[in-house]
Amino acid sequence: MVTAPFGRRVAAVLSRRLVGPYVVVGVAEEAPVAPGQFYMLSAVEGWGGGADERPFLPRAISALYARDGEVGFLIEDVGPGTHRLCELEPGEEVNLLGPLGNGFTPPDRGVEAILVGGGVGIPPLAMFQERFGGTALVGFRSAGHAQAASLFTAPAIASDDGSIGHHGFVTDLLASVVQERGNVDVYACGPPVMLESVRLILARENMSGQLALEAPMACGYGACFGCVVETVDGYKRVCVDGPVFAAAALA
Repeated sequence: MVTAPFGRRVAAVLSRRLVGPYVVVGVAEEAPVAPGQFYMLSAVEGWGGGADERPFLPRAISALYARDGEVGFLIEDVGPGTHRLCELEPGEEVNLLGPLGNGFTPPDRGVEAILVGGGVGIPPLAMFQERFGGTALVGFRSAGHAQAASLFTAPAIASDDGSIGHHGFVTDLLASVVQERGNVDVYACGPPVMLESVRLILARENMSGQLALEAPMACGYGACFGCVVETVDGYKRVCVDGPVFAAAALA
């Protein structure tokens, strides 16, 4: 597994582009990154609620790609911290801590990878497909959000409102695929409800899978115990024991 360089460091923003309602920010970074790993990310300037208030906590953001001295992040503006990250322009600077956590393990030779992503949870799956291939099933709220499906090769798309692709959940697509193809390994990242549905499908079909969990994190390296989840082996910290867990290990 990739080990993070020690300590937080400052890196330059190299690129910024819009993908539907999301922003892809590219940052200078030479460290190798595995699909499923994440960084604790914060802006060097303007990171806080004002001169008399504390700075925001860093945000845990999964890597979207890592190549040519640049690591990319797909960010959605959902609050003050992510709003500031979405504002970043080339030439500004960020604080990086990472890469952190345990990433995905590729399937054995000859086993097809099925990648199941929801919304802003798609970055580790896009990186996985770039590195190892696989069939992508991705779900979004609407056709506008589904513009991020362009980050994949030949994805099958589901939308909540039926404005593009299958009208329904991406797990509907997964249920059909696992019944049709049989010998596959499933890799998933997205909202907790989606991941629980994936876990139940895999348990019902007696199939293996790896789930990258999303959880609020304050530190990213296991000190605060703010991201614990229940597993069959007791409580585990998403940041250091995950974020990728075997589906069968989750309670």
